[in-house]
Amino acid sequence: MEYILRPIYQERASQPETLGVIIVKKIDNIENITDTFDSVLLIVVKDANVPVFTKHYIYQDQKMVMHVITEEILNKWLFIGNKKQVVDWIFNGKIMFDRNEYLVNLRSKLHEKPMYGRKIKTGIQFSKLIRRVLEGKELFYKGNFLDAYSNVTESLHHLARLSVLEKGLYPEVTVWSQVKKIQPEIYKLYEELLFSKESLDKKLELLFLAIEFMINSRTHDGAQHILETMLEKEIWTIQELHTHKELKYYSGDLEVFIEYLIDKGYIGVEPIKSKNESIQHRYYKVDKHLVESEYDL
Repeated sequence: MEYILRPIYQERASQPETLGVIIVKKIDNIENITDTFDSVLLIVVKDANVPVFTKHYIYQDQKMVMHVITEEILNKWLFIGNKKQVVDWIFNGKIMFDRNEYLVNLRSKLHEKPMYGRKIKTGIQFSKLIRRVLEGKELFYKGNFLDAYSNVTESLHHLARLSVLEKGLYPEVTVWSQVKKIQPEIYKLYEELLFSKESLDKKLELLFLAIEFMINSRTHDGAQHILETMLEKEIWTIQELHTHKELKYYSGDLEVFIEYLIDKGYIGVEPIKSKNESIQHRYYKVDKHLVESEYDL
């Protein structure tokens, strides 16, 4: 298959913005790693007008996919984990082109520093957890138990990923098999959700209490990334937070997360005068000394 794809990736490799090329082959009919394709051609570029460019190919009875992605998208996939296969591609794919050992260095970083990106991954998962719980409780109190059940399920998945990150590991597609070994109490909650004979409303009530307890015990770690990032400036507008190179990965969960951290006393609000005397701008800040002491900076 490599010789069929060679003209495609060689053309890309000759372009100065191309950082690296990896080929991943399907192994023993395990299709989820390659998204059902026989081969994946991953091309990482420094920048592009289209951040993710995809093409499908066919050769006899083989089907192939080419992804041309920017370095920023690759980091997003690694940090957020919304394309879990990419870690496997980086670890196990065959490097066909590597400008200045970009892929070799990235692979080494992922191998030698399993905590690489842990803070931002933890922060993102924690912010998603906060939103799911808040939405789920609102649905629960309105009597929409099935919708609340869905939110509890998602909340437990975020808790599961957080527990794996706490151990310095990468959450896998089969995250619950990891959690069963390293955080049996969270696995037990998932079993309660699925198999408990309690009525649905009672089951949800108990699970919300348990999840909130676990949230409280993880807030310190969950807040670390955003608090350390906010040390870069004295005060922030919400737009500045949204467009920060790393905080933008929190996406639609950022504002809910900020309000949660304000409520918990981690983030402060700074009113600033506006042109209209009857209204003020709402800026955000953190206590530099508190953050530095909390996280031994």
